[in-house]
Amino acid sequence: MLTPAFELSQDRDFLTVAIRVPHARVSEFDVYFEGVDFKFYAKPYFLRLTLPGRIVENGGEQGSYDADKGIFTIRLPKETPGQHFEGLNMLTALLAPRKSRSAKPLVEEIGASGVSEEGADDEDSDFDWEIEQTPYEEVSESALQSQCHYGFGNLRAGVVQRLQDELSEVIDIKDPDFTPLTERRQKRLAAELAKFDPDHYLADFFEDEAVEQILKYNPWWNDAHAEMMASLGKSQEHGDNAALVSFSEEEKYQLRKFVNKSYLLDKTAHRQVYYSLVDILLAYCYEIRVTEGEHNVESAWTVRKLSPTLCWFETWTDVHEILVSFGRRVLCYPLYRHFKLVMKAYRDTIKILQLGKSAVLKCLLDVHKIFQENDPAYILNDLYISDYCVWIQKAKSKKLAALAEALKAVSLSKAQLGLELEELETAALLVQEEETAREAAQCGPTQRVPGSSPEASDSDSTSSSDTEDSASEPEELVGTQPLLLTPLQDPLLEEDSALLTQESGLCRNMASQGCEVSQGQTLASTRAPLIEEVGEELRTILQVSTPPGVNAGSHSSMQDGEERGQVPRD
Repeated sequence: MLTPAFELSQDRDFLTVAIRVPHARVSEFDVYFEGVDFKFYAKPYFLRLTLPGRIVENGGEQGSYDADKGIFTIRLPKETPGQHFEGLNMLTALLAPRKSRSAKPLVEEIGASGVSEEGADDEDSDFDWEIEQTPYEEVSESALQSQCHYGFGNLRAGVVQRLQDELSEVIDIKDPDFTPLTERRQKRLAAELAKFDPDHYLADFFEDEAVEQILKYNPWWNDAHAEMMASLGKSQEHGDNAALVSFSEEEKYQLRKFVNKSYLLDKTAHRQVYYSLVDILLAYCYEIRVTEGEHNVESAWTVRKLSPTLCWFETWTDVHEILVSFGRRVLCYPLYRHFKLVMKAYRDTIKILQLGKSAVLKCLLDVHKIFQENDPAYILNDLYISDYCVWIQKAKSKKLAALAEALKAVSLSKAQLGLELEELETAALLVQEEETAREAAQCGPTQRVPGSSPEASDSDSTSSSDTEDSASEPEELVGTQPLLLTPLQDPLLEEDSALLTQESGLCRNMASQGCEVSQGQTLASTRAPLIEEVGEELRTILQVSTPPGVNAGSHSSMQDGEERGQVPRD
């Protein structure tokens, strides 16, 4: 017999079952329904469902067949009109046979307290997320070996010993069958410290353009969560969050392929299942964000590497240590190592848990697909993910909501990760400031006053050297007018330079400019009256203070100089 593809939906009064049976003999089919039981047979297809609510045969039932699509559509009246049937998209759970109605289980484990699939505590009671702690006691070696369990609910042992060659590429722990839980944790923490690379962390810390782009990605659960919060704000009542999450045909096929199981979990194992679920979801949220929903060849490695549950078979005592462990591994192993990514995955996980088990199941199905397509990682599906996909369909939505609140209540800081991140950042910032100050100091001596130019600086140097040369060589004062005027010209030129600077706003030494002009150009027209006036004063002084012979010679010399014009100085 083949199990056909099917889909369930509902309105206020009816439950609708759509069954796809191509190539079936539609002339011969049987339908049976009563209470929570539904059965359909059309050779070679057979479908048996255990419904989440009761239906009744009252004459209002309807049926139709679409020959083009090969789909039977059957509408069944609800026994209580208006009742909402929960979990209609949990296909694996619907395929499960109905539980026995007897007061006691047909098979009972001797010496074990009676526990249901949902744990020892009542489904309506509050769930305590703090594990009970007992004083440390020395135990024998044989007792230690008996504690070396792993897998979903710590129900497996001896598997790795048989598959050592395959699992060595998947998990980090070398011999989990003979490694106690405490030793696993010690080895994991030591491996993380050895792997942590301060240079890689600081590179992502200072150059975070790629990380900022990743943080802007909008995964599918953001829109669903926003819609849920909007509906809660309007109605102030918890609605059907399952309607916000839809499954593709491929995901529905995955659900039909799972084998339905029942899990005998005590209170401790039941809590561990929820804790490990958080750990796996955190790793999955990081993977979805950094790949922007497009899985690649590294996706399986990323998910299992960031989840100590999957690669170290770790167990947990509270949600805070799960978050700390995830943060450490994000900063030690993947390509993008930034604390903002840790907090973003943390908030994404809270949203998924708040959306309910449909959203959690959709994420688990994606993880299952990632591992199934990776040759060594598929073993983790057998150890964890397949069981999670079956178990979550029967989990209580109230407990998932309580887990989300417990996760939301914890906080995480860089100091709690134990990697000295704040000290590294402070030291790196100090080094950066010192390098900036050093560069500024090196550039400081070569910086010039705004408005100045290299030519002006060179003119100043030339002017100073020329002045010194003219003072040290008095014999050059004979022959030309500029050389005779230099000792008396300088103070007046400085005053003239100051006036010209105020008028034009130029930061140039006009005396040096005059020196440059004297090397190949005539003096500016603005200085001609001043020089003539100085010449007149000089002639007057010479006529008064020198003998007639000398005066005539000097006067003749100056006249000759005036007739020839200004001769450039060396």
